[in-house]
Amino acid sequence: MADTKVALITGANKGIGFETAKQLGEQGITVVVAARDEKKSGEAVAKLKAAGIDAYPLVLDVNDSAGFPRAYDFLDKTFGKLDILINNAGVAEPGDDWAINTATTVTQKTLREIFDTNFFGLIELTQTLLPLIRKSPAGRIVNLSSILGSSTLHADPSSPIYGTKTAAYNASKAALNSYTIALAAALKDTPIKVNAAHPGWVKTDMGTSAAPMEIPDGAKTSVLLATLPPDGPTGGYFHMDQTLPW
Repeated sequence: MADTKVALITGANKGIGFETAKQLGEQGITVVVAARDEKKSGEAVAKLKAAGIDAYPLVLDVNDSAGFPRAYDFLDKTFGKLDILINNAGVAEPGDDWAINTATTVTQKTLREIFDTNFFGLIELTQTLLPLIRKSPAGRIVNLSSILGSSTLHADPSSPIYGTKTAAYNASKAALNSYTIALAAALKDTPIKVNAAHPGWVKTDMGTSAAPMEIPDGAKTSVLLATLPPDGPTGGYFHMDQTLPW
């Protein structure tokens, strides 16, 4: 087990998270499927095992920090390290309410709910698990961002995202981008690489059926950043092999 890489993916019971676990598992990496619901995590693991992938279930809610030490203990006792952390779990404004999630109308409730998942919970989980990542000879942290977190593109009237000003979601991803830069800088003298991934507009529950990308393609950026070679980038913001502007 010491030579086998271990990856933890949050929100991995469906969508991009599950596909990321599948693609990493197909590369011989042991995957820990983290999800809020024990049944859903177990069902996802059963599917992965049926495909010949070494997978483990883990009940983990990024909004419930009381469970973070239990996640740490499970990883420590089972593997003694963590090679890859993919912070995949995230939320957006539910349903058709994006139109009222604007700079002038967004509510404190919406801001707090989205930031709790996309930013505060993510940071606390990462800090909790960092000692295990430090034990890896080549730790990788991938933060699932979005092109909607690009302040550069949002400020450019000619950019394709200029008209998509969903205040809470966009701000949470911009904040996550900032944290990615800071964490990469803090770990620059270690083998750990930290990057932000824009998966693309993907046909998921969040992306809806209107999205142009299929789920297997949506996982590719996360998988690429999770398996970077020693000379790969850190502190970057990517979609596939394209660097995005902050």
